[in-house]
Amino acid sequence: TCLCTSLQVIGGNVKVVQGGTAILLCHVTGTNDDLTQITWQRRTREKPHNDNFLTILPREGVQFVNGGDDRFKYIGNFNDNNGTLQLSNVALKDEGRYTCIFTLFPSGNQKTEIPLNLLVPPFTNVKDNLPTLGTEEVLFATCTAAGSKPPAEVRWLTGALGDKMRTTTNSTQYDNGTTTTVSSLFGVPTREINDHQVQCVISGDSLSKEETLPFTIQVSSQLTFFLRCRAFHNKPHSCFSRSGQSLLQSAVKVDGAKLQLLSRTSDLNGLYQCEASNAYGRKHSQLYVHVASGEVSLDLAVQFVQIFLNLFLISKLLCRLYHSEVILFYFFVDRNQRK
Repeated sequence: TCLCTSLQVIGGNVKVVQGGTAILLCHVTGTNDDLTQITWQRRTREKPHNDNFLTILPREGVQFVNGGDDRFKYIGNFNDNNGTLQLSNVALKDEGRYTCIFTLFPSGNQKTEIPLNLLVPPFTNVKDNLPTLGTEEVLFATCTAAGSKPPAEVRWLTGALGDKMRTTTNSTQYDNGTTTTVSSLFGVPTREINDHQVQCVISGDSLSKEETLPFTIQVSSQLTFFLRCRAFHNKPHSCFSRSGQSLLQSAVKVDGAKLQLLSRTSDLNGLYQCEASNAYGRKHSQLYVHVASGEVSLDLAVQFVQIFLNLFLISKLLCRLYHSEVILFYFFVDRNQRK
């Protein structure tokens, strides 16, 4: 009785996360033929035409064809009929099909094809659309999973808000095989819905676990927070600064003697100083602004004033320079009442 095994070239499908290390397994079994050479070919995004890129010889060892690539390492054993390669720092350009060819004598060439597929985790974020109080449906926020492969699933968990919310999802696929998925959250911006927390959940094969991004709905009244530095006589000059920090350019707008705070986040916290100068001299005054969970505190010299107005704020600070004195005062203005 004779036990015979047929010749086989063993490979397999490979999946790897972008930036990771791929093992391109390839070995031949079931033969006593002499192995004279192992050849690797590839057809990838970067190189769409099938070509030889590496050979392994019994004496010369590994030889690259048409330029080397240090990311490839031969980890097999020629004497064991093993041609396995390791590819580190895998990029999208490497995705494709790799062919491992064993040149045997006397049976000739035997080969197998190894698909290499990349997984690309998405870049994720939630963007607040800063809705204002109203009775019509508006966009509250967008949740984005950008540049993923395969496409990520993006969904909202709205909890108790239930049927008060509506969502839409759109995807854009790019030439490099990645996809950006955007899910939008809609609703009517009422006071009852304000300060409710929802969650954007992102899942997919490229993520080891679901990613949850919390989002708190903030509905703003039509109010704006201003600091104004004003001096009188002889066309004075006014300027603003923040003690120990620069003004946050993305969250403030300077218009002459007026500083408008465009958001209501803790990034704006700090001691603000306005300076007014004219022919009589130069004077300044200070206002400390603190924002935390919609609650705002203003500290004017020895007076501490805590302000909470529907979780949002508006203020004007007037710095009046009369020769050698600076007078500070503040008040609220609702734009709905201004014509």
